[in-house]
Amino acid sequence: MTLVLVHGNPETEAIWDNLVPHLRDHHVVCLSPPGFGSAIPAGFDCSIDAYRDWLAGELEKLPQPIDLVGHDWGGGHVVRIAMDRAGLIRSWASDILGAFDADYVWHDLAQTWQTPEIGEQAVAQTAAMSVEARAQRYESLGMTSAIAKKVAAGANKDMGKAILALYRSAAQPVMRDLGSSLPRAAAKPGLALIATEDHYCGGETLARRCAERAGAKVAVLQGAGHWWMCQQPKQGADAINAFLAQLN
Repeated sequence: MTLVLVHGNPETEAIWDNLVPHLRDHHVVCLSPPGFGSAIPAGFDCSIDAYRDWLAGELEKLPQPIDLVGHDWGGGHVVRIAMDRAGLIRSWASDILGAFDADYVWHDLAQTWQTPEIGEQAVAQTAAMSVEARAQRYESLGMTSAIAKKVAAGANKDMGKAILALYRSAAQPVMRDLGSSLPRAAAKPGLALIATEDHYCGGETLARRCAERAGAKVAVLQGAGHWWMCQQPKQGADAINAFLAQLN
């Protein structure tokens, strides 16, 4: 069986380094969305729909059955697959399900990126930081030191371009409109990973509400923040392993 991990922003596949050793009974594949650890192909517009289609194309190349897990925007792409291309997967898991709720409000930095000129300035300021300064920032937000350094080294001009295009393509009411299709995700077993200290994804109430609409199980990662796979990798892996074990 194939377990596919998809990361988000502003990340590379290095965020999974601590988690992977705890995952059981699967061949693990880490996919890097264009601009986030991999090059942006010619003609790729970095929109939310483009990333869904990119992920579908990557999954079509992999051996079945596929269990799909996404973090941050990777979790958003996973939910889109569950809603629109469920035939490609056996199961899915996401840690940002609450972002599809009608009451979800984009966090402050997302709204900055979604604002013309101001978003460009914010991306330019980040790009001007040294790798060391970026790593220190990521570490302060919850990544381990080693992973923060790897992720910081992966930042480039493509990532800045991808951030602006992706967030602007998903500005409200886009996410709440997409959320109207959540019941379609119930076609395959799903798991909502809820890190209690993650302040980017709308909180536990919205996540549980969306999980119910998507027919998904819930796993609460107590005391974990947005980068739960760095902070509490065994807790996260235990939740994923338990969910997948029930599918066999």
